[in-house]
Amino acid sequence: MTDAAPDPAPSARALLREANYLRFWGTRWLGSFSTQIQSVALGWQMYALARETRSVAESALMVGLIGLVTFIPVLLLTLPAGEAADRYDRRKIVVWCLGLEILIVGALAAATFTDSMTPGFLLVAAALFGACRAFFNPANTALGPMLVPRSLLPRAIAWNSLAWQSASIAGPAAAGLIIANSVGAAYLTSLGLYAGAAILALLIRANTRPEVNAGSRWQLMKEGLAYVWRQKIVFGAISLDMFAVLLGGATALLPVFARDVLHVGPEGFGILRAGPAIGATIMAVWLAANPIRRRAGLYMFGGVAVFGLATIVFGLSKSLWLSVAALAVLGGADMVSVYVRQTLVQLVTPDHMRGRVASVSSVFIGASNELGEFESGLVARFLGPVGAAVFGGVGALAVTGLWARLFPDLRRADRLE
Repeated sequence: MTDAAPDPAPSARALLREANYLRFWGTRWLGSFSTQIQSVALGWQMYALARETRSVAESALMVGLIGLVTFIPVLLLTLPAGEAADRYDRRKIVVWCLGLEILIVGALAAATFTDSMTPGFLLVAAALFGACRAFFNPANTALGPMLVPRSLLPRAIAWNSLAWQSASIAGPAAAGLIIANSVGAAYLTSLGLYAGAAILALLIRANTRPEVNAGSRWQLMKEGLAYVWRQKIVFGAISLDMFAVLLGGATALLPVFARDVLHVGPEGFGILRAGPAIGATIMAVWLAANPIRRRAGLYMFGGVAVFGLATIVFGLSKSLWLSVAALAVLGGADMVSVYVRQTLVQLVTPDHMRGRVASVSSVFIGASNELGEFESGLVARFLGPVGAAVFGGVGALAVTGLWARLFPDLRRADRLE
């Protein structure tokens, strides 16, 4: 490999000329916005119901249970979901999953408005939502690269992350304002956004059915697992993200911090939830205009290390605005890691295997996010919310050092080309 300057990346304007990709991007943004509102409402409502009869520590554990029951279906369904994304029309899978999510939030709204909501109902809804996401994530992840030329893929990945992160700013902030008046209205808002996402997905006019390899379903599922295991850069990247975020998932405790640590109520809760996405969106905009060209592996490890440090600052903060600033830094650092991971995985994975590889990746991501919520709630049960956040940040730093040693090829990864 020479040190010659790489060819200029295609202009971002070229991406804007891809009409089907723009519809996909709109689907992703609306779906992400809806998911954020639904997630905030689930966590807030669970904590409020639990606090009627339980202590702060016990209620924090109940919030963590939402993450656990969301992750279990993802774990159980990941292999068939990935195989389905590599066998069937990916756009249709996305539409069906969005339709089922509309039914879930409709049921949540009905139970809330009729005053029949219980913690058990919330956990069942979270489990059903996890089952939908088990199929949605690999199909959606594998769909995007089908809609753009390969030369535009790094920019498209940055814009995909921008869709998620910008929705993650607006979603929690909007949810906090809506929940302050009505949790049921938050679920109805989520329903409308899911419907808009489904309509845009239906408008995509492209061949979104992958070429299917010969072999039984079980053989194809095993092939996907074997591929991830053999590609050490892929395995190292997704496992680094999993363990770092699993241990450092302090954002799962935001309902606890908002109500009983910082005492800022639902409005402050929405601001806190938007904090990581503010930093991540700023970073995503920067990366979309200035893609990482060299030393990608070092950028990834640096991002995870900063993520851990910012988590510690957040845990120790007693000020709303210092907490928001720490969360913003945390989100920006995580965005760097996510950008490098997603680009590496997409570039080295052939299209006919993207669904299966994405499904394996979604298990790791689910473990880091949903299972991380349970881990944070469980640790908070014994160390309290502040202790749990600090513990998670220290754990993320330890994982960074260990993975840098275990995966030298990932550390030395250079160009995202």
